[in-house]
Amino acid sequence: MPHQRFATRLNSFASRAHEYWPDLTGKPSPMQMAERASTAEGLTDVDLNFPDHVEKDVLAQTRRLNDLGLQINGLAMRYYTNPGFKLGAFTNPDAATRREAIDLTKRGIDAARATGSDLMTIWLGQDGFDYSFQADYAKMWQDEVDAIREVADHDKDCAVSIEYKPNEPRAFALLPDMATTLLAIKEAGSDNLGVTLDFAHVLYADEVPAFAAAMIARHSKLLGVHLNDGYGKRDDGLMVGSVNTKATLELLWQIKKDGYEGAIYFDTFPDASGLDPVKECEANIATVNGLMAAIGRLEADNRLSDAIARQDAVSSQTIVNQAILGA
Repeated sequence: MPHQRFATRLNSFASRAHEYWPDLTGKPSPMQMAERASTAEGLTDVDLNFPDHVEKDVLAQTRRLNDLGLQINGLAMRYYTNPGFKLGAFTNPDAATRREAIDLTKRGIDAARATGSDLMTIWLGQDGFDYSFQADYAKMWQDEVDAIREVADHDKDCAVSIEYKPNEPRAFALLPDMATTLLAIKEAGSDNLGVTLDFAHVLYADEVPAFAAAMIARHSKLLGVHLNDGYGKRDDGLMVGSVNTKATLELLWQIKKDGYEGAIYFDTFPDASGLDPVKECEANIATVNGLMAAIGRLEADNRLSDAIARQDAVSSQTIVNQAILGA
């Protein structure tokens, strides 16, 4: 496995801004947050939100990030520029608003390619519904699939990854889980489509992360992994492995087995409770490195594969405990 790249949520580094920028008035700029992120030991990449993090001269911005020792892992779409997007981006009932969202996404893909990245992540949280008798489900689904196909076909050399989430901001998202997302990708039919798996989203979709990853690898492509943690009731964005350590270990074990070579992206929220974002990021990196070391020990132990083949939970738990705890 090549050297692991670690990416992060840039907005995390606005946490406790007064400590890093004592004279700052207002919010730190994307480049200020990137400068702070670059001080986190082991961090290699950042993701930029489009359009809010991307400057007009994207090449100059990319060079400044590279000078900080950071690469751009990819861009992530945000549909906030038009208040009308609250009623849907790709599924908005107004054709002109749908077109605006599609064209905005295409510009985002162009910006991603200009940075040298070949990854665009789309989270369609606005596409959904809140009430009974609000939606024509068949039309909404068709609009979603058609738009996904169109943006994916805009640049076949750019991977377009769909990040699913059960709800928020809508009461029910149109792409709430692994199976529904895979169905949409199958109908869209574009070869450069895939899935971003967000650990906390998977938990509160009532899914098992490693199983979701295995099904994505079987039916599509795993293009992004967002690590965090939570209690399965909402998008908590807690530090990696802080609640579900074994499930995190199993996910990392599964994606390594399936050949995932992308960045591990930390979609955590130190800003939610005022944590030091640099220390929090470094803790996430240390946790993943520790879990990967445990995976190395498990791979060297043929007993685990034998226990799994027998579905022998007692043996497998004992072996995993030994790898983690040294017991």
